[in-house]
Amino acid sequence: MSKNKNKNTMGLTVKKEEDFSEWYTQVIQKAELADYSSVSGCIVYRPDSYVIWEKIKEITDKKFKALGIKNAYFPLFIPESLLQKEAAHVEGFTPEVAWVTHAGNTELKERLAVRPTSETIMYDSYSKWIRSHNDLPLRINQWNNVVRWEFKHPTPFLRGREFLWNEGHTCFATKKEAEQEGSEVIKIYDDVCRNYLALPSLIGKKSKTETFAGAEYTFSLEFLMPNGKAIQGPDFHHDGQNFSKAFNISFLDKNGKKDYVWQNTFAITTRMLGVMIAAHSDDKGLVVPPKVAATQVVIVPILFDNSRTKILKKAQEIKEGLEKKGISVHLDDRDGYSPGWKFNEWEVKGVPVRLELGPKELDNNQVVAVRRDNFEKQALKITALDKEIELILEQIHDDLLKKAEKFLKANIIKSDNLKDAKKAFDNKKIIFAPWCCSTECEEKLKEELGVKSLNSPLKQTKVEGKCFSCKKKAEAWFYLGKSY
Repeated sequence: MSKNKNKNTMGLTVKKEEDFSEWYTQVIQKAELADYSSVSGCIVYRPDSYVIWEKIKEITDKKFKALGIKNAYFPLFIPESLLQKEAAHVEGFTPEVAWVTHAGNTELKERLAVRPTSETIMYDSYSKWIRSHNDLPLRINQWNNVVRWEFKHPTPFLRGREFLWNEGHTCFATKKEAEQEGSEVIKIYDDVCRNYLALPSLIGKKSKTETFAGAEYTFSLEFLMPNGKAIQGPDFHHDGQNFSKAFNISFLDKNGKKDYVWQNTFAITTRMLGVMIAAHSDDKGLVVPPKVAATQVVIVPILFDNSRTKILKKAQEIKEGLEKKGISVHLDDRDGYSPGWKFNEWEVKGVPVRLELGPKELDNNQVVAVRRDNFEKQALKITALDKEIELILEQIHDDLLKKAEKFLKANIIKSDNLKDAKKAFDNKKIIFAPWCCSTECEEKLKEELGVKSLNSPLKQTKVEGKCFSCKKKAEAWFYLGKSY
């Protein structure tokens, strides 16, 4: 079979609205973002997805460093005795921990946990490093992988047994200083998601049930997927003095009095790749926001024997000119593939802008630019191409964000009773409702409706009246819905 006859099998065979799960699987495979491995629940991050993670990492890391947060690296393996030190924390993670019990054929004297999160191994060191108020604040971050052996249905990027993330672990002399960091970190995560991934979110405080194990409270960014399910993104946990007392992370204050540090933890993960893919991509394949795209522009020359040399020369000139402006460009000058086949391939892979250059365009000193997000075509003069492409890339990002914001807003239903809430959940919506915030009510909602609380806006109007579900006194306005 010739290469050109593969065109129909390269594209997606299902529609996003008809079978989201199969559509999502086809996008990540046909766009060459991930591959399944022989380890259940663990995927291979192929170069085209890993480069997006590198960009997220680079942007976030730069913003962390501007706050004074420094990078370090701690061991992958955590002795069981350390993991057991904070009871609530270990209880939250025990079902997900993978254990190392042998080295070769020799049984270890103590089991080692494969890092599910690093509080315990890091805080063992913190207890040695911090002695005085002069040692504070201590603001450390590490970029690494973690393993959580969940037995729920794994989904590439969205829910895996191994994933990549940052984990920030900071210590302060006072509760006020520690809590102030919360708004700084959430602002960074929101900036990365909105202004680079074109993803709006619901920012708020988690319920007691959904709070990170060992933390006093959790702030989160929640995203709505096209299938009506919400998914938690980056988060920030204020841990109070829970870990510092368990690990004896103490210091002498300015008056020589002993006190325990106040701590925070926070993270953004490779889950955001999955959210981005699901939110923006379409029935043609992947759509990538320009600021995180590995390739922002692909040039496809339309070649004929009598003009081949001239067109390739001009295409190379265009490539070099755009690259000088910081735009990443790929020139697809492969032989044996028709222009139509190449168009289809780059559409599946989600490159934001395609430039077509043939004899007609060369004669008119122009190219045809095609936007990947809406397939809008326009003829652009080569002499002003760099400025035009910069504007198009900015417009693609803005349009993707506006479209995502419109989708989020349209799928939030305000409700004050269970009947309307059930109807909203059945219609793949999330609700904004007065809620009692009790563990009992949340457990009942999970059991009977398969929904849970997402978060409560940090700024909201005072809630009055009764809980939409159990009719007890409402404590706060909350977002609730079906969730990953």
